[in-house]
Amino acid sequence: MNTKSKSTSYLAPSIGLNEITEIEARLSAVLDRVRDAMLAPEAMKVAPLLNISQLSQLCGEEKSKIHYRIKKGDLPAGTLSETKSKRFWTVDEAQQWAAAYRSEKMRLKGAPAVTIAIANFKGGVAKTTTAATLAQGLSLRGHARILCVDTDPQGSLSELLSKPPQTVKIEETILPLYQGTESSLEYAVRPTYWPGIDIVAASPIVFDAEFALPVRQMNESSFQFWNVLDQGLDTLRDKYDVIIIDTPPSLSYSTINSLMASDGLVIPVPPNALDFASSSQFWRLFLDFAEPMKVNHGVDKHFNFINVLMTKVDNQEAMSGEVRRWIMSAYGDSVLPIEIPKTTIASTASSEFGTAYDIVDSMSGSKTWKRAHDAYERMIDLIEDQIVGIWAYYAKEAK
Repeated sequence: MNTKSKSTSYLAPSIGLNEITEIEARLSAVLDRVRDAMLAPEAMKVAPLLNISQLSQLCGEEKSKIHYRIKKGDLPAGTLSETKSKRFWTVDEAQQWAAAYRSEKMRLKGAPAVTIAIANFKGGVAKTTTAATLAQGLSLRGHARILCVDTDPQGSLSELLSKPPQTVKIEETILPLYQGTESSLEYAVRPTYWPGIDIVAASPIVFDAEFALPVRQMNESSFQFWNVLDQGLDTLRDKYDVIIIDTPPSLSYSTINSLMASDGLVIPVPPNALDFASSSQFWRLFLDFAEPMKVNHGVDKHFNFINVLMTKVDNQEAMSGEVRRWIMSAYGDSVLPIEIPKTTIASTASSEFGTAYDIVDSMSGSKTWKRAHDAYERMIDLIEDQIVGIWAYYAKEAK
């Protein structure tokens, strides 16, 4: 046995703010180069074009009848390719077709926007991807007025919708609303690269909301810290069909506001043990807030729907099937009858700051893309049906 002592390598606490500043600067520079390589000029993405097969699928109509309707001239004819062998439609043109063929699914007179929060206290569960994909899929179905509200200081939804967090100004975020300098969120709404989708963006400055709201609560006796976002959206609910809120992975003041402002919740849960356990904490922490609110303030929150969405499903993982059974047993009818698969296509889209709907034609023919795309399509169909039901309820109430 070798008993010769080894020399000690001392590790001094030498990494300070200056070194961290250098790391951050290098990271920002690399990220800028990545965006320049991945995205269009000026770091702006371009919405995809749709071919006649995709358009006929959206409209639920045969291609031959689409050709006939083109001749009628009452809907956009699209643009022929240079070889005149193919015809393509922009997203806003496709929205007009979808709205015409799916009129029974459009927002009814007297019905406000349906507000949906995508929530989970654990990161890495595909929460932001779900929010962006839901917005894009609904817009393609003819719901041409979608508002996304990014309440996560990381600004991932803003990044996906081509609003990089480092370019976002305070007046483009929820912070002025939470600070009390604005009473309506209209000031912060900006367009995105995707026709019909607007955004209230986020950046790290949004974290200041966690200080602004409790300070107002201390200084204003009648202040309802949980109701600020709900009231801030009031003037926008007649202007939009659907409002989608992406929340931080924590029970923050922003998350509470998002939940209280919402008609429905979508909870992404990958079928693994840690994510399942985390979802239990989500509900316990929410009840720890909601139960005293009901007793002390008479606030009894009701949702029109709660959807548990299994995401990042990998059937090759040993525990996946067992945890899937746990989720079904615990959540029952709240579990959407569709699973979002874990695919290389999702990873590719994410690496290019996009979703399955942003995938270029060269990838969209693959079986892997189709599996992911079809799963998202089914998810959106199921959620759209619930949205239509809410509109029907509120339209009846309005009469």
